[in-house]
Amino acid sequence: MSSDMAIQIGRDALMMVMLISAPMLGLALFVGIAVSIFQATTQIQEQTLAFVPKIIAVFVAVLLFGPWMLSLVVNYTREIFMNIPQLIR
Repeated sequence: MSSDMAIQIGRDALMMVMLISAPMLGLALFVGIAVSIFQATTQIQEQTLAFVPKIIAVFVAVLLFGPWMLSLVVNYTREIFMNIPQLIR
């Protein structure tokens, strides 16, 4: 395996991690900002008010984007396994 191929595999793996985590992180960020604005306007400083909606948002993101994320991981894994003969050379 050449160093260029190893770098490409690492780059693809990092891109896959970013693609899979983006929906959950984005939705949690949006909900966190909305809850923070709500807390600032109402002056309610309850910690669970900021935590629980984010957990629910991440759960909803997993439910909505789960099939898409699973297909990405399966396709990436299939591609890695199909490239094993080229890696051995």
